[in-house]
Amino acid sequence: MFVMELTYTAPIEAVEEQMDAHIAWLDGHYAAGVFLASGRKVPRDGGVVLAGGVSRAEIEKIAAGDPFTMAGVCEYRITEFIATKTSSDLAPVRESPLT
Repeated sequence: MFVMELTYTAPIEAVEEQMDAHIAWLDGHYAAGVFLASGRKVPRDGGVVLAGGVSRAEIEKIAAGDPFTMAGVCEYRITEFIATKTSSDLAPVRESPLT
């Protein structure tokens, strides 16, 4: 599983110009079953996406395809983790720890 933390690198006005395209990009990855949760950080200097079911290489390709990335208004920091404990709603994405 991955925590995709994005940080805005441009003024919020430039981010807002890309928002519709970014939301469509999010919707596509939700429909594909990759994205599990997303939203703005507080304070509003970026956002967070929780994703799973793909490899590190795939998640990096997904991040590179974000309209925010393509427009140069954000940078991603991607953290991989093993979700060994989850709520019952996220049970399908639980993982076994690697030994």
